[in-house]
Amino acid sequence: MNKNYFSVCFLSFFFLFLFMMVNFFFMMYFIMNNIILFLEWEIISFNSLSIVMSILLDWMSLLFMMFVSLISSVVIYYSKSYMSSELNLIRFIVLVLLFVFSMILLIVSPNMISILLGWDGLGLVSYCLVIYYQNLKSYNAGMLTVLSNRIGDVLILMVICWMMNYGSWNYIFYLEFMKNDYCMIYIGLMIILAAMTKSAQIPFSSWLPAAMAAPTPVSALVHSSTLVTAGVYLLIRFNLLLVETLFFKFLLLISSLTMFMAGISANYEFDLKKIIALSTLSQLGLMMSILSMGMPLLAFFHLLTHAMFKALLFMCAGVIIHLMNDMQDIRFMGGISFYIPMTCLCLNISNMALCGIPFLAGFYSKDLILEMLSFSNFNILIFFLYYISTGLTVFYSIRLVMYLMINDYNLLCIYNLYDEDYTMIKSMLVLLFMSVISGSMLMWLIFYFPYMIYLPLNLKFMVIYSMFVGLMMGYIVSNMNIYSLNKYLFTYNLSMFLCLMWFMPSLSTYGMSYYFLNFSQKLLKHIDFGWSELYSGWGMFNILKNYSIFYNMYQMNNFKIYLFSFILWVMIFLFVMLF
Repeated sequence: MNKNYFSVCFLSFFFLFLFMMVNFFFMMYFIMNNIILFLEWEIISFNSLSIVMSILLDWMSLLFMMFVSLISSVVIYYSKSYMSSELNLIRFIVLVLLFVFSMILLIVSPNMISILLGWDGLGLVSYCLVIYYQNLKSYNAGMLTVLSNRIGDVLILMVICWMMNYGSWNYIFYLEFMKNDYCMIYIGLMIILAAMTKSAQIPFSSWLPAAMAAPTPVSALVHSSTLVTAGVYLLIRFNLLLVETLFFKFLLLISSLTMFMAGISANYEFDLKKIIALSTLSQLGLMMSILSMGMPLLAFFHLLTHAMFKALLFMCAGVIIHLMNDMQDIRFMGGISFYIPMTCLCLNISNMALCGIPFLAGFYSKDLILEMLSFSNFNILIFFLYYISTGLTVFYSIRLVMYLMINDYNLLCIYNLYDEDYTMIKSMLVLLFMSVISGSMLMWLIFYFPYMIYLPLNLKFMVIYSMFVGLMMGYIVSNMNIYSLNKYLFTYNLSMFLCLMWFMPSLSTYGMSYYFLNFSQKLLKHIDFGWSELYSGWGMFNILKNYSIFYNMYQMNNFKIYLFSFILWVMIFLFVMLF
């Protein structure tokens, strides 16, 4: 390994880990003393013009920064081993650090301009990381990612334009003060749409599974815990403005459907990383929907716990993909728990945390969210979408475990599977520890008083029921042929619809371009190569050519006519001259 790369890796890891510790102590101090710091740094003051950079430090931004820097430090340590055979490794580390810087800029900004800088930085660096392995699939995925995120960037720019009416871009001052102003209503709508693009809600969902073309450490950092939660974080900040608007009710429906759609698609998927990406999409739908019910703290709580176990899940997937000669199809895997026990331990615990098994990280946030849903007066559609999605989460997790650990190994008939790399194991153990304790730790930190949710017994146990049904379905469907389930329950077309994320990838790629390209082709054929050719270049050339042929024949073939016409011209000339 390149010594220079090793030192850059270590320095980055050390700096981010130190930054995480500083954030942790500051956050504890801020929570205990209920402090919010609003810092303004005047960059330029020229006559009446002043350019000011403002930073908002409260317990929420410090806590989120702590989690981002912890995951990024662990991921950099992990990629020291994972990316060791790559060239241009320093470029990779620099891109990851740029990404972390953009994320931190977004987190601490109470100002729309600096939010745009962070937001755009995330999109750009994400594009660079998705196309890191330079092949056609990566380029396509990168273009889909960056173009989906551009919609959000444009909406943020429009928000900046609308906020010109207020004389300042510090949105944090106007949230309650200008709540009923019509400008603020439009701003709220644009913020919701921007958050939907970044957090991959329907109809912008197709970029998140496509972005799995990036290296696995990038997926662990970017597409599980930080980039995709930027939209949720922005909505948490804008929550005061949006909390009882019609747009939030619309967002509730969209995000619940996203959660449901991702859960179903994950059960049809065979690509290991795409399953985890769809699982991320499902959890993002959960965060967005609980946020649109007016519970931002619960959304923030789930955001942080989810970041831990999902980053760990991606890291385990990275180790398994390395082991399988870069094969991602889960049908070729199986029985790996005999060969890589530590990775399988991490994978199982992160899977259980994702399902919401009691007293792991996911349980505290997920159980609280579902009980608050049962406690609220929402309609039966939202209620069933939530509980079915929870069941589906257990369903695809059990299916994944069945395919990876319980079935037989299917890749090669002669194989030698080695034990894991210690660098990867050490980095995964940090996240394993956090996946176990972060739920209860955050429960003590975020909520000032314990919630007592009083529900009927069956409603209280509804979470357990749906998890148990999901577990049974996962076990049964993994043991039988998947096609038999489709044959008896669904038609072929319905299976295709559910499998292909409700046709969203096709709609957002071919669907956006097909009709335009088709129209352009017809335009080219009938106008450019058709009528305009006939009446301009080719037509004029044809007329002149035909005349030339006629004159040529006329002059060359009949000497008598030529002489006669010459005499005729001379006679006419004389006639004109004389008279």
